Amino acid sequence: MIHEYAQLLVDLIFDWGYLGIFIMMAIESSFIPFPSEIVLIPAGYLASQGEMNILMIMISALGGSMVGAFINYYLALTLGRKLLLKYGKYFFIKESAVLKMDAFFEKHGHISTFTGRLIPGIRQLISVPAGLARMNIVQFSFFTALGAGIWALVLTLLGYFIGENQELINSYLKQITIAVLALLVVLAFVYYQIKTKRS
Repeated sequence: MIHEYAQLLVDLIFDWGYLGIFIMMAIESSFIPFPSEIVLIPAGYLASQGEMNILMIMISALGGSMVGAFINYYLALTLGRKLLLKYGKYFFIKESAVLKMDAFFEKHGHISTFTGRLIPGIRQLISVPAGLARMNIVQFSFFTALGAGIWALVLTLLGYFIGENQELINSYLKQITIAVLALLVVLAFVYYQIKTKRS
């Protein structure tokens, strides 16, 4: 079933080209998440066969990711915050908790957004608290693009170099995910140390 679904996506990318990548990455980054690897790894493989261009894949993927992220950000900013302040008390969420979130993102929104875009399962959701906390849109855009761009490049290159070997892809993808998570832990520790010394 999964193999058939992945094959359908490969065919869709081939038929729709870069527009297909853009649309699917926009969906992947919004409230309808699905693994971005089933989009970008096949695209990378098609690039290795001369059917697509890596630069255009990256532009399409990053553009789609940004659109999806902005959808989440602005929905949370315009609707989510109002709903949270109005009905949050029924879910034991006080206004003081929302204000604390604002303060947190004011100080740490950039590192949270960047690292969040690199963590599976959180990539699509990090835009929501950023929008709720009214994070600076320029900072949000820059660090979202940086994190999303790195992840998209990793997956595209994975497909480019070993796109035909599914077992090897699964193995490398697990290793890459573990390595990224370990790197983020180190980055968070260094960031905390720097902030502590400055304080």
